[in-house]
Amino acid sequence: MTKATEHSERIIDIKNLKKQFDGNVVLNDFSLQLHKEENLVVLGKSGSGKSVLIKCIVRLLDADAGSIEVFGQDIMQLNTKDLNEARKKIGFLFQSGALYDSMTVRQNLEFPLRRIRKELKEKEIEAKVIEVLENVGLPDAIDKMPSELSGGQRKRISLARTIIVDPEIMLYDEPTTGLDPITSNEISLLINDIQKKYKTASIIITHDIECARTVADRYVMLKDGEVYKEGSPEEFENTRDEFIGSFFNMKENTKV
Repeated sequence: MTKATEHSERIIDIKNLKKQFDGNVVLNDFSLQLHKEENLVVLGKSGSGKSVLIKCIVRLLDADAGSIEVFGQDIMQLNTKDLNEARKKIGFLFQSGALYDSMTVRQNLEFPLRRIRKELKEKEIEAKVIEVLENVGLPDAIDKMPSELSGGQRKRISLARTIIVDPEIMLYDEPTTGLDPITSNEISLLINDIQKKYKTASIIITHDIECARTVADRYVMLKDGEVYKEGSPEEFENTRDEFIGSFFNMKENTKV
């Protein structure tokens, strides 16, 4: 644990989490905490359980054992009604973006508001849509279809749709996958902007070390379904551990 998080409020508290598929253990007695307004980056090889972890947090997958407390509620013990209420506080950015292709950007953004913020009037919905589009830098895209947008623009609209309901927690699944380096950096900076503007606590799953370096307040490294190491960016960058170093030196090692 870093000094910044040592005494701060825990937003998510995961203890002894286990998950397996057909006898293959993906998460093995895994424990982790996310603190208020913290960007926590989770690193690890493909298949190490990173995406499974955040899907268990919102119960897109059910863990086999352990506990996942979100704002003091054990997500694993909630009935469907209470789980849906808890999910309103959590924004999930899927790797694919998951926009509705048959809807305009405006309709994509209105959809979660109409389902979750039913008390809002039409003028308030309109104002909220414009606000989040401005926050992701795409106010002119409001009446476009997803097919008319670039990959980076679609990712921004997906972010706008996620933050439009004012979540207190953000879960990012590979937010820069498939994007060129310049666009990846823009998305990474946008993640930081969202943290500051909306005061979110976030878990970011990524293979992109440059993204990790831009957004991380703290790192957790997964290996064989367990926490291999956690610590500050400085601790990870300066480590002599070969396994961790292989991630951070990957770019340098591939230079010709």
